Amino acid sequence: MAKNKTSKAWMHQHVTDAYVQRAKREGYRSRAAYKLLEIDGKDRLLKPGITVVDLGAAPGGWSQVAADMVGPRGRVLAVDVVEMPAPPGVEFVQGDFRDNAVVSELMERLGGAGADLVISDMAPNLSGVGEADQARSIELAELAMEFAVRALKPGGRFLVKVFHGAGFEDFLKGMRRHFARVVVRKPGASRGRSSETYLLGAGVRAMDGI
Repeated sequence: MAKNKTSKAWMHQHVTDAYVQRAKREGYRSRAAYKLLEIDGKDRLLKPGITVVDLGAAPGGWSQVAADMVGPRGRVLAVDVVEMPAPPGVEFVQGDFRDNAVVSELMERLGGAGADLVISDMAPNLSGVGEADQARSIELAELAMEFAVRALKPGGRFLVKVFHGAGFEDFLKGMRRHFARVVVRKPGASRGRSSETYLLGAGVRAMDGI
């Protein structure tokens, strides 16, 4: 009964959320689109003609924003374990990003050109066990960083969601080893109760592994 009440409360909060309602009006697939839009407004990540890789893309809100901003001369390559119809202008790869074969396919699609920007809004399916969920979220962030270091052009940028908790500080240190500048972003569209934050690494500089 308590779980049912909690689920109903969450659903009520979700459907009445201002960003959810705005996303429906403006045609975005998720409220998360506004997180990327806000960060981009500050840091100018998305520019016409660049190549973007979106990790953990479903349901596609970030890919939509990226495709709109890079335009027809740009490229957006998205991946997720969950199947989704690709937004216009987006190439979608379905598969588990933890699988080396999926990473290899992404690298092959990029060819030798590399990416200008890697974005990751990935989060694990929550088990309700805090320590386990945090460990899995850090693992995904680390895999995303490893991919970014391999895939980015010199000077490229990497935006990743990380949750505060065990492993956060070590992950931040890793970011600072591999990027010339690292800043923290907490967009207004992030729910206040969430421990999520976004780290932006600019100027990838180490290509010899994590």
